[in-house]
Amino acid sequence: QVQLVESGGGLVQAGGSLRLSCAASGRTFSRYSMGWFRQAPGKEREFVAAINSNGASTYYADSVKGRFTISRDNAKNTVYLQMNSLKPEDTAVYYCAAADRPWGTSWPRRDFGSWGQGAQVTVSS
Repeated sequence: QVQLVESGGGLVQAGGSLRLSCAASGRTFSRYSMGWFRQAPGKEREFVAAINSNGASTYYADSVKGRFTISRDNAKNTVYLQMNSLKPEDTAVYYCAAADRPWGTSWPRRDFGSWGQGAQVTVSS
């Protein structure tokens, strides 16, 4: 497993941008596919985006496609989530997570064995 710490959350107006970072500890970061999830008050935690171990493949939830970009820098043990054109409905706690499994286009929560503590993103209207 890896230890994950998110940063970069905050308050932004609708239409604005934020970039979340997730720093991982350990020397095996590059073997993991990484994902971002989010959880709004009173709602289930939902998948946002995933990236494979070398960064060549990405996958997004329909709700963020075209607005969010996931990327990673294996030399820095860090995964990013660039969020543009933010909407009030993007307000949530955002979590990064690591999955030790083959790449695919289905990313259930149970496939992720390591999670960060979460970063609050609030989008005002």
